[in-house]
Formats: sequence, C-alpha cells, structure tokens
Amino acid sequence: MSLTQRLARLGRLCARRPRTVLLCGLLLFAALAAAAAPTASSLVLSRFEAPGSESDRVAAALTEDFGTGRTNITVVVTAKGGDVDAPGAAAAGERLTERIAAYDGVQDATSYWTRDRAPTLRSEDGAQALILASAPGDADHVRREVLPGFLEEFTRDTDAYTSRVGGGEAVFLDASTQAASDFARAEAVIFPAVFLLLLLVLRNAALAAAPLAAGVFTMAGTLALLLPVALATELSTFALNITLVMGLALGVDYCLFLINRFREELAAGRAVPDAVETTTATAGRTVVFSGLTVAASMAVLLALPFDFLRSFAYAGMAVVAAGTTASVVFLPAFLALMGTRASRRFGRRGGPTATGGFWGRTAERAMRRPVATGGAVLVLLLVLAAPATGLRLGLPDERALPEDAPSRQAQEQISQGFTAEAADTLHILPQGARPSDAELDAHASALSDIDGIARVETPSGAFSDGERVVGPDGLSDHHSRYDNGERARIAAVPTAERLDTDPFGLVQEVRSSPAAYAFDVGGYPADLVDYRDSLADRLPLVLALVLATGFTLLFLLTGSLLIPAKATLLNLLSLGVMFGVLVWGFQDGGLADTLGFTPPGSLDPSFPILMFCIAYGLSMDYEVFMLARIKEEYDRTGDTTAATSAGLQRSGPLISAAGAILALSFAAYTTSEVMWLQMLGAGLALAILVDATLVRALLLPASMRLLGRANWWAPRPLRRLHRRIGVSH
Repeated sequence: MSLTQRLARLGRLCARRPRTVLLCGLLLFAALAAAAAPTASSLVLSRFEAPGSESDRVAAALTEDFGTGRTNITVVVTAKGGDVDAPGAAAAGERLTERIAAYDGVQDATSYWTRDRAPTLRSEDGAQALILASAPGDADHVRREVLPGFLEEFTRDTDAYTSRVGGGEAVFLDASTQAASDFARAEAVIFPAVFLLLLLVLRNAALAAAPLAAGVFTMAGTLALLLPVALATELSTFALNITLVMGLALGVDYCLFLINRFREELAAGRAVPDAVETTTATAGRTVVFSGLTVAASMAVLLALPFDFLRSFAYAGMAVVAAGTTASVVFLPAFLALMGTRASRRFGRRGGPTATGGFWGRTAERAMRRPVATGGAVLVLLLVLAAPATGLRLGLPDERALPEDAPSRQAQEQISQGFTAEAADTLHILPQGARPSDAELDAHASALSDIDGIARVETPSGAFSDGERVVGPDGLSDHHSRYDNGERARIAAVPTAERLDTDPFGLVQEVRSSPAAYAFDVGGYPADLVDYRDSLADRLPLVLALVLATGFTLLFLLTGSLLIPAKATLLNLLSLGVMFGVLVWGFQDGGLADTLGFTPPGSLDPSFPILMFCIAYGLSMDYEVFMLARIKEEYDRTGDTTAATSAGLQRSGPLISAAGAILALSFAAYTTSEVMWLQMLGAGLALAILVDATLVRALLLPASMRLLGRANWWAPRPLRRLHRRIGVSH
C-alpha cells in the first residue's frame, strides 16, 4: 500500500470518527507532556571541545599529572590604594588566593602575589592583579555546582580591594542564563503575535488556534522524544531552544498547508468527509515529504563529532516527527468537526484557487521576461550575499553578552588593563620521556621569540623575547608546578593583541616551533583551534550530505534531475544572503547600533553551520510545498508555464503567510541581549523572507519558463526508477 493510500485511509478514519481521534490526541498530549517534564533537567551545558584532540589530551594530562587544569575562572582584583604591590594589598591578595584555592570545587589557584610578581598577572598601571583558578569537571558541574556559590563568595568590595569574577565559564554561564530569560520573553510575545497573524490570514478564530495547538503538541512531543536520547548521550540545553522555535514554526507551516487544501476541496464542491480524505492524502503526503527534507537536513549534523551540534540534529528530527503527527493525524479530525465553517479561504474573494491572483500574475510577469526578471533578482541576491566572502572565524568571547553582564565587565577590565592574556595560557606538554632542562629552555626561548607570546615559563625559569628573564632561583614554587619528577611542561602566555587579531595563527606557530622533542599544545586557544579544525574537516561531508539529501528527495518528488539541481542553487542563493547579513551585520557591526551589541570582528564557527542546516531545511520545506503543486498541475495539463502559474497561485499565499509567521518567530529573538541569539534570529528571519518572496515568486517561475519541458528531464533509467520508488500524485 502506497503512502497516499495509507494517508487516504487515515483521512477517512478522521472524517468518520473525529471526536475519537481528537480524544486520543488529547490523551497522547497529556502523556507526552508528562514524559517531557524531566527532559529539561536532563539537558547539559556544553563546551567548545574536540574529544580526542591534541588539546583534549593536554587537558587530561594537566589534571592527572600536574594537579591543575586549564584556567576557567579568573578573578580581577583592584587595589583600593591603586598599587597591588603595597604591603596591605599584597597581604590581602595572598589571603584571597588561599581562600579561592581552598574553595570547594576549585582544584588549583595561583595569583600575581603567589607567582613571584609575574608581570603577566599585573595590569599596566599597577592597580589590578589576577587570580587564576582551575575548577575541574564538565561544564554542567562547574557552571551549576561551583560557579553560583563562587560568584557570591568572591565578588567583593572590601576596604583593601574589589574583586570581580570572569573567565570562560563565567561568560558562558551568563550567556546561558540570559539566553533562557530571553527565550522565555520572546515566546511570551511570539504566541499572541502568531495568533493575530493567523487570525488575519484565516479569518476564523478556531482555525487560527489550531496551528498554535499543533505547535504546543509538537513542543511536548519533541521533548518527550528527546528524553531517552538525553539519558543515553549528552544533549545541549540549546536543543530546548531549537525545540521552542521550530516546534511552533513547523506546527504552523504544516497546519496552514492542510487548512489551505481543505478549503480548496470544499470550494470545489466536495462533501466534508471527501474533502478531509483528499486533503490528508494529498497535502498530508506533501507535509510528510517536506518533513523528511527538514529532518534529513538536520540529521547531517550527526556527522560532526560534537555533542553540542549533534543535539540540534536530535531536536530537529524529533520536532519534525511530532509536528508531522500533529498536523497529519489530528488536524484532519479537527477539520472534519469544523466542516463548512472552515470554508473561508486565504486572501481576497476566490482565494488561492482563483486564476489571475496576485501570485499567479506575478509568476506570469516573471515568465514573460524570464531573463530580465531572473537576471535582476540574481544580481540583487549576489550583491546582498557579497559580504559573506569576508567571513572570519574566531574565538567566542564576552562581547556576545550585554555590557552590564558581570562576567563581561570583568573580562573587559582584563582586556583594557593587561597586555597579556594569562587566563588563555598555552600549555606545551612534551611527549614521551622527560626532556632535559636545557632542551626545555631552548624550546622556551624559541617560543618567547614568537610575535604574540609575552612570557614563557619552564621548570627552571621564565623567558621573554628570546631571553631568560628569571633564573632557577628566582621563583619560589615554580619547579614543582612545571615538573612532577616524571614529566615536565611549559606555559606560554599570549598577548591580548595577538589573541584578538590572529588566535589561530598563533596556535599554529606555537605548534610548529622548533624543539628537540615531540610535544602537544593545549589551553583555551588551542581548544578552539582544534574545535574549528574538527569542524572544517567534517564540513565538506556535512555540505555534501545536505545537498545530496535534498537533491535525492526532490528527485523522488518530481522525477527530474534539473529541478533538484536548480532548487539547490536557489536555496544556496538564499543562504548566501543570510551569510552576507551575518558578516555585514554582526561580524562587522552593521546592525550593532540597531540591535545593541558589540561587533566581535569574527564569528564563532558553530552557529553558521547550525544556521546553514536549519535554513536549508526550511528552504527545502517551501520548495517542496511549491513544487508539489506545480507537479500536480503539470501531471494534469502537461503545460509547464500554466502549471507554474497555477501552482504558485495555489501555494504562494500559503508560503507568504507561513513565511511571514516563521520569520516573525525567529525575528523575536533579535530582542535578546545575547548576540548569538540575535544573529540566529535575524539571519534565519531574513533567509526565510528572501526565500519566500524573491526566490519563490520571481526566480523560480523565471527559471521554470527558461527551461520549459527540460525541467522534467531525467535519463530513462532514472525515470524507470522514479516510477518504482518516486512519490506519485
């Protein structure tokens, strides 16, 4: 039995027993909501780490062999007298360092006062000094169990000093806390706004409420489906955010498509039961197929070796499964109960089925002058996408937070007052047998000569600018910190300027520095380099899988090779515009004044990849909606031009309405105070609007007209294959 036949049978059941089906839906929703409740507490906070990488090996060795770790908590101490070397300030600093080192959850702590006045830990004006602490454990433990109490205990204002807590963990804790608050606020705005838009489009309060109900069902279903996944592997808390955004968006999209088709069937004179059956069999099939394209686009993130990004794959697939169930199984039963009361159609009198409507006329104008129309739109999109060529990937930092965030204020004190970034020290760990002190010192001397390295410390001293600046007897507990008797290590402190302008190049220079032994390099900058490189290694595979999956699914829908190829190019144009805005608006700060953020000058590599997969899946969503109607008309008439015009007139109002609602859902997140969420919201909203207007209304019909019957071409073997396994209408 084909998918169409199965869906037709489901439609008949919904038409005959709508109350029973809806009652089952309510019971299922109650069960899903109960199962969803524990999911949020099972999600974890994530770090930018590459498991098994060079930096990961160094991190493990620091903990196991040297009793320390990467600095993930930094305390900025400001002396009230303006001099951290004053006896009273120094004594207070030493006591504070001891208390931090003894704090439950902190493995190790050192400071300017306990490290023999290391200049990299003292501000240029001498008024501030740093305490560096290492809190072992995963991000969940550090940010939820250690940091809250630590912040309360060591954010101080005493007679001798003030202290502020910064460091990577504090920054990401503030970011996740702020993001959760921003998401809650955005969702409170989105639901009533989406309802008003649906009411405007559907002109029926009950029908307008149905997609929202489907969205809530989708969210509950997604969280319930994610619970066993969360128990088996690490799922990032950001998966919850994707669930909220895409759950509502897909619930609305899919329901609008079925409601639109149901109204068409009623307008054609069919009885309500027949209209429900036909709607479920035709529009339901398209929704299922469209859902597969979105799920497949998100599933490719499983090819990446990071739990953080894999979380979005699991969430994306679960959202599609729950959203498809809500719209294809339970909405038809609701429509059966609504009956002819749902017959008012989109737009003006005559609705989407009327010939010569706005979308039909727009398509006809584009097809009358396909070269001029397509060329003008293509040039516009390429101009908007041009800034994407200047994309720069960099380290995420405190500038993603609002200016009043405590961790950002602490980090900015470091950036403005200190020439070196001691918290971002690079740790060099020789492999194999312990090298001699002479070999270690020779390597340290070479490292200190690298542009961007302020100071290098070894078991026997410290080096700067290629010269020894502290001898073996100049440091108190120095030897024990860098030598455990069996292994030795080197610490290279980078300058703030080099980390800000070229962190990846600096790590590469350190890793290629001459030494008499093989060695590994770790530390936060190396973590990010390994994370970026791991992404870059898998990126061609991810892109190939996304494009190949979309191409294959569109071939199954149309039986053509040219239409999937053309759709891929059109979708990439929409994505190019999105990346152009990310670079111009966020990386370079074109939207900084409007949205209220500090431009970072580079972009964290994770979010562009995530946004690519989401935007490509949603673009394919609309592509499927539109091509399904065009193919249906073409199969009926054999006329590509007429089928394109009629297909756009039937699907265009739906796509414009759904696109506006979906764009609004994403745009709400531009009100966030976290730049990453603003970027996610603005980029995806723009990609959806461009795709639902310029690409679908103008470029698609122009390209269909230019290719004519060639649109449907495929080699004979593939045509036979499509007849066997393709999606029939």
